[in-house]
Amino acid sequence: MADILQEILATKYREVADARRQFPLEMMRERAISAPPPRDFVGAIRAKHAANKVAVIAEIKKASPSAGAFRAKFGGDFDPGAFAKRYETHGAACLSVLTDREYFQGSTADLVAARTSCNLPVLRKDFIIDPYQIFEARAMGADAVLFIMGAVDISVFQEWEKLAASLGLAVLAESHNEVELQQALSLETPLIGINNRDLTKFTTEVNTTLRLKEQVPANRLLVTESGIDSADIAGRLTERGIRTFLVGGALMSLEDPGAGLQALFPFGLL
Repeated sequence: MADILQEILATKYREVADARRQFPLEMMRERAISAPPPRDFVGAIRAKHAANKVAVIAEIKKASPSAGAFRAKFGGDFDPGAFAKRYETHGAACLSVLTDREYFQGSTADLVAARTSCNLPVLRKDFIIDPYQIFEARAMGADAVLFIMGAVDISVFQEWEKLAASLGLAVLAESHNEVELQQALSLETPLIGINNRDLTKFTTEVNTTLRLKEQVPANRLLVTESGIDSADIAGRLTERGIRTFLVGGALMSLEDPGAGLQALFPFGLL
């Protein structure tokens, strides 16, 4: 199978070039500075842990390369604002919103609608390959950004982390294997993601988190991503000490993603 991640990144470089022509960097920087104040993404997760609860970053996304359109069986119903409210009601700590257009059918409008409909901090879920996108994320109201290890050199991410911090943005450093995990840990962010999905093939193996978890120091916040699609899996990971989850497709495939969130974590969300 072709390397899907590289295909996505090539598309992203073209998209960012187009965006820069339409809205120059200085204009985007001004929008970022004048955006509503950021919400405390890391603090929201730690507050759940302090209350002896699991912290879930509940995701809003319209489609994915592996699953297609999540809402097709519900007549295409896709209301980011309504989903955000339901997630908040059912105990989510934070939100994640896909803004990639080409492969996930997302948009800036999805993130804006979600954030303005609730009080939860929001992660901009996209493929960051240019500092322009960090300004863009803050300008649209995001409270955190995703750095996917391997998308650019780690030294570049180390510089961009400083930029994100200057704008009040948290960083989720996402890894998929041992080498990338060590790169993620070289960043200062407490948010260390282990994605159970191989982004080169879009196959999923939940044991990836269990295999790598011991390498994550106790002072970091390990976030397991992808493949958490049943209460049994969520419970098994929780029993092994995982306390922070990013869950998307398993919820968006349900008629009521908010109720699905609570069913997936029947223990300790609320």
